[in-house]
Amino acid sequence: MSDLESAVAALRRFNRFHTRLIGALSGSLHGSGFTLTEARVLYELARRDGWLAGDLAKELGLDPAYLSRILKRFAAEGWLLRERSAADGRALSLRLSEAGHAVFRPLDEASQTEAAERLRTLDETQRGRLVTALTDAETLLSNTSAVKAAAAVIRPHRPGDIGWVIAAHGRIYAEDYGWDIEFEAFVAEIAAGFLRAFQPGLEQGLIAERDGQILGSAFVMRESDEVAKLRMVIVDRPGRGLGLGKALVRRAIDFARAAGYRRMQLWTNDILHAARAIYVAEGFRLIAQETHHSFGQDLVGQNWELVL
Repeated sequence: MSDLESAVAALRRFNRFHTRLIGALSGSLHGSGFTLTEARVLYELARRDGWLAGDLAKELGLDPAYLSRILKRFAAEGWLLRERSAADGRALSLRLSEAGHAVFRPLDEASQTEAAERLRTLDETQRGRLVTALTDAETLLSNTSAVKAAAAVIRPHRPGDIGWVIAAHGRIYAEDYGWDIEFEAFVAEIAAGFLRAFQPGLEQGLIAERDGQILGSAFVMRESDEVAKLRMVIVDRPGRGLGLGKALVRRAIDFARAAGYRRMQLWTNDILHAARAIYVAEGFRLIAQETHHSFGQDLVGQNWELVL
């Protein structure tokens, strides 16, 4: 069996599993009397007012005639209101009535409860793996990014984050560059030092996160009264291509300026091209470099500096 045939079989197997999991074959989602398609239409209408029927059909990939029959049923039940569109007077915009929202709420709550119950059987690590796997699947199958940059937030570090930072560095650098476990130990020492000597107002950990999933990090650490160090900058695969690396570095620079530092310095290696491009774009300049053998590799270490 070829790689493609194996992938096809795996995808079809997952599709069969998922339809059983969500009860799509029963014809009544959560015993609501709504089919899966009807429930999805109801969800989109509850999520946003002003849909045009044609746009909603495209969004859901539905035959317009099939969608029209669903909308007619909703209108007949008193759940759907049609109003002349302000943007296009020839078209009718759609919105749920109060009765429609009242019908939707228990369905939404049932879906939320069922998902929560299934996830309670998993521990925190397993839930994190599941979120990453689902995000990767959506990204790969849609040929686009499932993680929207606008939906990601950058927040200060909090207890528990450092474990992710250390693990992510060890995993990603091993997979992408073949670095050995020495690098994970190196990052762990930096992270432990940050926590032990943390100085609020002068130091900051920045965590990029979406829906509870950590996507990246950057840390500002005090070197002296005038110099801050930028350390542990990383973006995991689900967050790549969204500008999060640039956003994290900019937030770190802003923090360092506000804290009164005169310069910001960082150490990196010349093979980390994406990171170096961000540093150059933000105004860092190369001040020194040297060859070294570390983490199981022959590398060229570089010191960069930014005048704040």
